Amino acid sequence: MARVRNTTLVVSAFFSIYVIWGSTYLLNKVAVAELPPFMLASIRFICAGLLIFILCKFLKIPLAITKLQFRNTVIAGFLFLAFGNGVVVWALKFVDSGFAALEVSAQPLVILLMMRLLQGKKIQPMSVIGVALGIAGIYLLVSQKQIINQDGSVLGILMIFACMLSWGYGSLFVGKADLPPNFFVNTGYQMFTAGVLLLAASLLFAEEWSYPSQWSTKVQYTMVLLIVFGSIVAFTSFNYLLRMVSPEKVATSAYVNPIIALILGWYFLEEKITGQSIAAAVILLTGVYFINTTRKLGKSARALK
Repeated sequence: MARVRNTTLVVSAFFSIYVIWGSTYLLNKVAVAELPPFMLASIRFICAGLLIFILCKFLKIPLAITKLQFRNTVIAGFLFLAFGNGVVVWALKFVDSGFAALEVSAQPLVILLMMRLLQGKKIQPMSVIGVALGIAGIYLLVSQKQIINQDGSVLGILMIFACMLSWGYGSLFVGKADLPPNFFVNTGYQMFTAGVLLLAASLLFAEEWSYPSQWSTKVQYTMVLLIVFGSIVAFTSFNYLLRMVSPEKVATSAYVNPIIALILGWYFLEEKITGQSIAAAVILLTGVYFINTTRKLGKSARALK
């Protein structure tokens, strides 16, 4: 029975990071049109962290952690959320939600290269094809004149890439770091500390804060969805999967996220989907597929020896 429950949890967690995270690009795009980006992200993560702590108290889950675990949750919270997510929200002021999701879909490529550079892991021959396709797809995506000619779009593109590096390093970091064993506690500390860091960033950039009562009804509902599903449900699932499966498997969410984001952005925000973007998506996701499939085949071959 325990094995069935574990399988169900893994499948549910993958659904969360595939579909729910795919929709957060739309939700953040809607909210950032009205709210300052770091304020938005700060409120989202502080509220989510506090709600998780309350849930832990209700479920009688101990919140006590060691100093080392606290330090590591702060580092992970910064890499994943304060920088890795907060700056993406800021970049959405300048690029479409679907475009941002497509760029982020190159995350497995980034993780593969970082594993090679930082951990010395060998890249399989077929993965070289995946890397080449990934680079070609990214080039097609970001070289569109109608995109790069928009004010601030180039900076937005570069900052999203920086966020991908932050997420990539974070994925490798949490795979070996001493973190709270309970996934709710781990997520709660990462959310709350990242929210505090984003609050500091918001004050540093002198963003103008407002009360939720001053927000439009649409943004109020959007924030609730971001806090409950985009933060608590999806990020807890993400942390759970990083401990249960390999980082490159978790990164396969890049296959689904951009498709969900593109469809939602097109349907709700009337974002244009160009032929070049579609071609870039096909090439890029094919490259990601080569990377992950090759790694799986390599592991299977080693297991048979």
